[in-house]
Amino acid sequence: MTQAPQLPIQMRRDGFDPVEELTQARDGEGVVRTMTPFGVPAYLVCRFEDIRQMLSDPARFSSVRPAPFALPVGGDVGEDELARMRAGNLIGFDPPEHTRLRRMLTPEFTMRRMRRLEPRIVEIVEAALDDLERAGKPADLVSHFALPVPSMVICELLGVPYSDRAEFQERSARLLDVSLPMEQRITVGRENRDYMAGLVARAQAEPGEDMLGMLVHEHGDDLSTDELVGIAGLLLIAGHETTSNMLGLGTLALLRHPDQLAMVRDDPARIEPAIEELLRWLSIVHSLPPRITTTDVDIAGHAIPAGSLVIASLSAANRDRAFIDDPDSLDITRGALGHLAFGHGVHHCLGAPLARAEMSIAFPALLRRFPHLALADPFEQIEFRAFNAIFGLKSLRLTW
Repeated sequence: MTQAPQLPIQMRRDGFDPVEELTQARDGEGVVRTMTPFGVPAYLVCRFEDIRQMLSDPARFSSVRPAPFALPVGGDVGEDELARMRAGNLIGFDPPEHTRLRRMLTPEFTMRRMRRLEPRIVEIVEAALDDLERAGKPADLVSHFALPVPSMVICELLGVPYSDRAEFQERSARLLDVSLPMEQRITVGRENRDYMAGLVARAQAEPGEDMLGMLVHEHGDDLSTDELVGIAGLLLIAGHETTSNMLGLGTLALLRHPDQLAMVRDDPARIEPAIEELLRWLSIVHSLPPRITTTDVDIAGHAIPAGSLVIASLSAANRDRAFIDDPDSLDITRGALGHLAFGHGVHHCLGAPLARAEMSIAFPALLRRFPHLALADPFEQIEFRAFNAIFGLKSLRLTW
């Protein structure tokens, strides 16, 4: 029987917090040796400023992984298929190719575009709250609210049938589950690409008003079919998994800090700072995809040779005392901008305005609809997701 890989240090949590071993690495050496979830050795960078500098320098810290690092050992994928898998995946490219792809998508994620979406997000949130209330207490916030809201939003943006949500959510969960054997992950990746290829084919045949239709209509001559498939797949997974886990974990965090929950519920001016603090404190993306050093580099006094894998620990960096005072405390009154929860530099999260818009509507709407919201189970019994690239909850049963 294939054993699950050991959970690497950068993915370990103690409740909401990075494990002590990780914080000691940050406060001590700053850079330590680690493994990727697939057993490939890497250097783990833990300090805020070191990571900012690293992410600001794609020339020396490349996102383009050469063949030996493209897939973990055991990945039975040929060069042609590997090229198709990489096509359109912004996080796997450096400028100028990354710039070319991102430029086509940026207009769809501007703050102006998000403001136009807000009335529809409000409708989606209210419908999910109705569903949560109909379910009766206790009800699972994850399945009735945290997951449906961003899923519906990204489906409408991309032109994905919402009726397919259970199918793509299940595939997304498996793709992000690093405990699965590589053969299974490759299989589910192929299934996901086949599904997205079908959506792209329909958009190419009859472009609609959604994002896929826009890309076909405005950039059909500039993007290959494989690139369209890759872009759509990345946006679909990133667009619902990240915000979903922020809504679940963020609600739990506020319930553990009732004075701060009350501020978010009752004072509109507190909402935006609260979202920034929750993003920093939770750091749901444990670490960024590995970079490859293109030359010998020095980080925090550590000589790292060219051709090395380097991983940025966001959960450690966002709790760095050199970045913010009292970093382990949740304090929504400070609303710390400059955190690394959305990354930094050329790969700063394209969907950040959308995630912020969804959270700024969803959190206060939930807390106002259910002013006596409470945990239905002891905190100690709540299960956090392990072996997942995105920190989250398996479920969150609430009463009101």
